[in-house]
Amino acid sequence: MPYYDSPVDGTRLHYVDHGPADGPVAVFAASAYVGHEMWEYQILPLAEAGYRCVALDRRGHGRSESPWSGFDLDTLADDLHGLLDHLDLREATLIGHSIGTGEVLRCLTRHGTARVARLALVAGVSPGLVRSPGTPDGVDPEAVRADDEVFRRDRAAWFVSGVDAFFAAHLPGNEPSPEYVRYLIGLCMATGPRAATGIRGVVAALDMAAELPAVNVPVLVVHGTDDTSAPLARTGERVARLVPDSTLKVYERGGHGLFVTHAERLTADLRAFIDAGAARDGAPAGAKADAWTP
Repeated sequence: MPYYDSPVDGTRLHYVDHGPADGPVAVFAASAYVGHEMWEYQILPLAEAGYRCVALDRRGHGRSESPWSGFDLDTLADDLHGLLDHLDLREATLIGHSIGTGEVLRCLTRHGTARVARLALVAGVSPGLVRSPGTPDGVDPEAVRADDEVFRRDRAAWFVSGVDAFFAAHLPGNEPSPEYVRYLIGLCMATGPRAATGIRGVVAALDMAAELPAVNVPVLVVHGTDDTSAPLARTGERVARLVPDSTLKVYERGGHGLFVTHAERLTADLRAFIDAGAARDGAPAGAKADAWTP
């Protein structure tokens, strides 16, 4: 299995690397509680179409080691950049979901554009959800602390109770199978309590509004109208306003789990975004796709 050591503290981190080595590079950062497996409906078809798809299991998630420390945004961004260095990736498209959007944004603002050509932010919690100097209308920190207590008391019940809202499963076309739901909750529960509470702390502390105007690469923002985990107006729309070169794509009836419920559309949008960037950069694209239309 492919592993590398975190440049921060040597934590052993797992990743997957699928598709041709010379294809356009897409690097995936997952949501909280899960590893690279969440991206199967994007990675498999993109790799089959000629893209090099790399996905990281963040520390404490998936098959990576689970240290006690390192659950802060700078460390997670350094872990991600360490993977880019380890594989000597160039002109990469960084793709993040939920808290993964914070990791890819901080990777760029902290380490620059030598290896990164563009970002895709999917159902992101960036620039922040909880009340902070950058998000004065955010969620009350007391409400977050109360939810943390529920989570610590019974994580399994917390995940089960959130399924409908996560997928917006009450809306037509958004019904994941019971088998898939069990599978995804199993992935979440495989992330131990330290990593799970640690990543929740990263989400609660997220406050990126001040650094977004300095993002100097094209950014695709994909968000659902019915995302209750990261409401569109507070996250996707705000990021699109703050990042100079951004395009917002809004998915009707999309919840936080649109990587499953809107999988084909998301994969097509990511593919077109990568191809358009590769065409601008003069690099080879993957197999022929429809033209990118912002």
